[in-house]
Amino acid sequence: MKRHWQKKPLLVRGAVPGMQPLMTRGELFALAAREDVESRLVAHTAGVWSFRRGPFARRSLPPLSRPGWSLLVQGVDLHDDRAHQLLGDFQFVPRARVDDLMISYASEGAGVGPHFDSYDVFLLQAQGRRRWRIGRQKDLSLRDDLPLKVLARFEPEEEYVLEPGDMLYLPPRYAHDGVAQGECQTYSIGFRSPGRGELAGELLQRLSDDAAELAGESLYRDASQEATGSPGEIPSALQQFARDALLAALKDPAVLDRALGEYLTEPKGNVWFEPGGASGPVYQLELDRRTRMMYNELHVFINGESYRAGRRDAALMRLLADRRVLGARDLGGASEAARSLLQSWREAGWAHATTPGKET
Repeated sequence: MKRHWQKKPLLVRGAVPGMQPLMTRGELFALAAREDVESRLVAHTAGVWSFRRGPFARRSLPPLSRPGWSLLVQGVDLHDDRAHQLLGDFQFVPRARVDDLMISYASEGAGVGPHFDSYDVFLLQAQGRRRWRIGRQKDLSLRDDLPLKVLARFEPEEEYVLEPGDMLYLPPRYAHDGVAQGECQTYSIGFRSPGRGELAGELLQRLSDDAAELAGESLYRDASQEATGSPGEIPSALQQFARDALLAALKDPAVLDRALGEYLTEPKGNVWFEPGGASGPVYQLELDRRTRMMYNELHVFINGESYRAGRRDAALMRLLADRRVLGARDLGGASEAARSLLQSWREAGWAHATTPGKET
């Protein structure tokens, strides 16, 4: 993190010793056929690029023997416990920054063209071999004749061939081009990097629901307004009143911090939970793999909602957010209010009673 994070690439040979693909080819294809899974198909044949969005029935995918095509399946960690567990190995980065795990299945010679991402990414080779060419790219202009974001003038500086278990980290906007050498699977662990405009829009939208309460209900008054010959001009006093109203709504930093936590834990649009199944004793409680849970100094956030907790319960909830599991000893110290809250999360499908295992 000190030497490479958002600074320069890092190649780690044998990052995952004895690496085997988490999913078989058939399991991945079955996932790409589902309506609730985001998938894409990229092909490069005879110099022509093509791009399609899923879902894909197996018969709609190219033959395995055909070179030059890639199947990209996004958010696999939301649908598979093995992928979710692998994503947990990257908890040395704050979870607020972690996005998802994408699996790229590729036939011989396949790739998506030289491109750059606006976020950090770890490229973990799971099956077969892939040749990567990378470079610091000053010219980020894209080709305008393709359905993909492919760099117009790619200038590679280094080249690596990754074997199963090897991993390559790339900072944002570092150009790269990966080409499969035979059948291969590559796992991309991507990170969230919201833009200032996007973040401001999301936070203001969330604050708008409570704007009247935050800014107060006082009405604009203009008892000193004189008769005007320019009725189309907005009075400067009204403009100042509007500015003061907005500043009043944002006066309490905790309000903005709460909105940020709710935004960061909001599940993606294709995520839903199965409620029910919350009866019986609980010896160990584990968050559902789709649940996003974080905290700050004053709040606990889970799946877009925020809660305040007392000192003892706050420590318990923070432990759950960090470890994503609470054992019997942890649960034994919970207050009645915390137990009731945890029970409601079970009923919503956000957390589940699981069999105790080795503590981590």
